Parts: sequence; structure tokens; C-alpha cells
Amino acid sequence: MTKQARGATKTASAQRLREALTTMVRQRGDSASPPALTATALCDLAGISRNALYRYHPDVVQALHAAHQKHLRHPDNAGRAARLRRDNAALREQLTKLAALVDHYFAAWQETRLQLERRDRELAEVRRAHKPQVVSLQR
Repeated sequence: MTKQARGATKTASAQRLREALTTMVRQRGDSASPPALTATALCDLAGISRNALYRYHPDVVQALHAAHQKHLRHPDNAGRAARLRRDNAALREQLTKLAALVDHYFAAWQETRLQLERRDRELAEVRRAHKPQVVSLQR
């Protein structure tokens, strides 16, 4: 392959990468479940290998990193993080209540089991103490 052909291929790859990155950033802002801003996703979308991305297109890698950082600092993410913290706190509170409820029912089960065992022992003693007799119900 000549230098000129390699240069054209590199330019075409760079163009595909930039278009793919633009598409990913746009989709990330538009959809409820955005695609991940990763090198793998970018390369899949552009149709080039990750090795080629890192070796020949460091500027695109920097742009990808910048886009990723921008979305991490995005205000929607801050609101989402705050909402997730509130949800997490509510779930922890519910978990505490659930654990208390489980402890309560476990203690109640243990108490009931002990009462049944005691009743079974008492019934066995009563049966041993009284000899069963067959009684006719008809006269």
C-alpha cells in the first residue's frame, strides 16, 4: 500500500470515527437508555479495530474521553445521583424494618414451636397415665 493510499485510509477512518462519536453523543443525550461512551462501542460503530483507534487516532481518543467526562459531570447525572441516593436511603430504611419484622416472626415461630413441643409432651404423659378404654356409643 502506498503512503498516499494509507493517508486516504487514515483520513476515511478518522472521518468515520468522528461521525460515530457524534452519533453516540447525540444518542446519549436523546434516549432514556443511552449507549455507553466506550472505545469498543465507538470502534464497533465506526467499523475499525480498537488497536487502530489507539495507534492512529489519539485525537479521537481524547475527544471520546472528553465526551465521557462531560456526560459524567452533566447536571442530569447530578440530579440522577441525588435521586439514587434518596432511593438508596429509603431502601436502607425499608431493609431495617424488614429485618426487624423477620426477627419478630422468627421469635414468634420459635415460641410457637416450643409451645407445641410442650403440648405434645403433656399429651403423651396424659395418654400414658390413662389407659384407653373402648366405649360403645350404642345402647
